[in-house]
Amino acid sequence: MTLSSVVLNVAALSDLGLKRAVNEDSVLAASPVFLVADGMGGHEAGDKASQAVVSAFAPLSGTRVSTAEIGAALARANEAVSAISAQHARGAGSTVAAVALVEYEDVPQWLVFNVGDSRVYRHHGNELEQLTVDHSLGQELVDAGELRAEDLATFPQRNVITRAIGAEDNMADSWLVPVVNGERLLICSDGLSGEVSDESIRATLTMCGLPETAAAALVRRAKQAGGRDNISVVVIDVVSGGLPGGSQDSTDSRQSSSSVHTSTMLEGTTVPVRRRG
Repeated sequence: MTLSSVVLNVAALSDLGLKRAVNEDSVLAASPVFLVADGMGGHEAGDKASQAVVSAFAPLSGTRVSTAEIGAALARANEAVSAISAQHARGAGSTVAAVALVEYEDVPQWLVFNVGDSRVYRHHGNELEQLTVDHSLGQELVDAGELRAEDLATFPQRNVITRAIGAEDNMADSWLVPVVNGERLLICSDGLSGEVSDESIRATLTMCGLPETAAAALVRRAKQAGGRDNISVVVIDVVSGGLPGGSQDSTDSRQSSSSVHTSTMLEGTTVPVRRRG
């Protein structure tokens, strides 16, 4: 198996929603990098911040990327968003959730990474798994045992994030995940996950055949639920070139994990992968 053998079907969609005057989300869907960035800072700041994230990764499109190159792009994004923030009294920042096709140990892998509360999900068969972990106050309270996971949806400060591109804490968490035939990945801003339950997302991804149909249906569900934020989704189907869908190696999709700081990756080091037993 090689990266060149991986065949994908991809759809991306970004919608203003029903309450916002400006779309502060930006998306990139150009192999080998697929991402959603959710800007913060209001008109003329948040939208520029998310666009700066996309601009930092866009040069990687159509190339063969390494983890170090992804880290360098994160560093460029952080520098660009920090510069935008300095020009606005309210500041600016952006989340990012993304996957990049890389090769690790001669096998195609997804490098999954995020900063903030935009998410990456994996749908396979009828099951949905959230691959990323939110960098949010609510998630930190859940991790500390001070808030129940089922209460996150109604937690008043659920939108308070603890890491962002352009902020002092801009560390990205990352995982290496095997590419598996028949799987479907979803990257989304919290305009989707904040309005639509995981179960509804799972059902939509299960019922919709084409990525374009699934993307449109997810955006529609978010707007029907209130559409209080911008809604952005990227849906990726793995057609062929990955591990067989029933392979034991694909059972636990997050086989390895690492936390990667942009400055470390910028120095040219690869992601320090730690295998799970």
